[in-house]
Amino acid sequence: MISGAPASGKGTQCELIVKKYGLVHISTGDLLRAEVSSGTEIGTKAKEFMNAGKLVPDEIVTAMVTARLSRQDAKEKGWLLDGYPRSFAQAQSLEELNVRPDIYIVLDVPDEILIDRCVGRRLDPVTGKIYHVKNFPPESDEIKARLVTRSDDTEEKVKSRLEVYKQNAAAISSTYTSITNKLDGNRPKEVVFNDIDSLLSQVQKDKTAKSVKPVLQTVSHLDKASSNQDKWRGIPTRLNNIPHSREIRNYFYDDVLQATQRAVNEGRTRLKVEINIPELNPEMDVYRIGTLMELVRVIALSFADDGKRVKVCVQGSMGEGALAGMPLQLAGTRKILEFMDWGDYGAKGTFIKIGSIGGKEVDEQDDMFILVAPQNAVGNCIIDDLKAMTDAAGNRPVILINPRLKDLPGSSGIMQTMGRDKRLEYAASFESCYFFRLLYYAGTQYPIMGAIRMTYPNDYELYKRVDEEPRKEKYVPLSTFTQRPTIDEINDAFLGKPKNKEKKPSGIWGFLSGVF
Repeated sequence: MISGAPASGKGTQCELIVKKYGLVHISTGDLLRAEVSSGTEIGTKAKEFMNAGKLVPDEIVTAMVTARLSRQDAKEKGWLLDGYPRSFAQAQSLEELNVRPDIYIVLDVPDEILIDRCVGRRLDPVTGKIYHVKNFPPESDEIKARLVTRSDDTEEKVKSRLEVYKQNAAAISSTYTSITNKLDGNRPKEVVFNDIDSLLSQVQKDKTAKSVKPVLQTVSHLDKASSNQDKWRGIPTRLNNIPHSREIRNYFYDDVLQATQRAVNEGRTRLKVEINIPELNPEMDVYRIGTLMELVRVIALSFADDGKRVKVCVQGSMGEGALAGMPLQLAGTRKILEFMDWGDYGAKGTFIKIGSIGGKEVDEQDDMFILVAPQNAVGNCIIDDLKAMTDAAGNRPVILINPRLKDLPGSSGIMQTMGRDKRLEYAASFESCYFFRLLYYAGTQYPIMGAIRMTYPNDYELYKRVDEEPRKEKYVPLSTFTQRPTIDEINDAFLGKPKNKEKKPSGIWGFLSGVF
């Protein structure tokens, strides 16, 4: 990581570092200018601050830098951060993500030298090359005639930027005290680089000497992660108490998120989440649309925090005239998403966008798509729009949250009856990354009999609910299955029969015939 005031020579030193060490150069200035030139929403916001000679707000820069650090080249080759972090908040955001440099280099140059360097700078609009009227004049009169002064290189703006830089640099220093190396930047570039080269060479030697141990630690970490059970505390109790407590909701949000992240990180691209706790089961009168929206928000924000551009999609009204309508479960969903709180750093509109289901909604900059409870509407089938979207998405992840791709009533109460085989075939192409279903003795009535849970990449786990005194309960594991268990397999497990033993269809457990 390298830091320095405007015109301190960071750019020159970064070029020399990248040339010798092959690091990925990540410059916040380049990232910002790319957004501005592309005319994106985030670029337009950044331009307002840049034109005023002010630093761009943390939330904008953090979102861009996080996205760049998450790319594969930066992970493999290592990275050189230039111009970031520039505030205590930005430094802390990296610390929270466990992103910490091996060394923090600060180029120190007197203010009067910095002002002279900035005010005297000239830009060649044809080649993009930077000159200086005294220190580095152009090679010819032709070039000299076309040189321009950048809008942020006036003395007033330079002084303003210097003052802001000093304040933020002081705040950052406490975060990187143990790895900070301050160098005199008011020397020839070759001399400055010699000092930097010596520092980086030593860092490289130290990392090489310790390389065996980190490799072993990484393997151990992956082995632990493969179990994927380290954070699970067991199924929460009192799931029929409505409304659900915040603790119960957060449990399921986190459980779904962990499974989804594992699947996406392993390259799975067609995923579905199925969860039917009472507040997320539209067949129960306690169904709560807000709980579904909170779940979607948790997943979207988590991937956005990792630098992914997430598009959250809800199907719109389908059909025409008397057949126009929307499934009751989705009524008002789009407006709820638009007005939800999407965090303090401006994620909505930048790294999270709200859209509809369909091929035309897929933009090149989208990294992944979360589809909220896609289902069939009045006299129409959502499958065509879904397939168009997944075709356009290509290898990018598409995640269905509580899909219901079967005949359902729409807003006007008419059943969808067309294309059943087509719907079932397409629905089967999505891999379950999370499954949770409560089992009841009769329909969806109290009491709860047990539960089935699956989190990617683990097996399906069958649990039995057991009453304890006084007024307590717990979920006891009965069996595991590599595939979603059938009704007979569930019956056998509750009856204590061994797996694969032939079972007659009759018996007191026949009530489960309607569970699936």
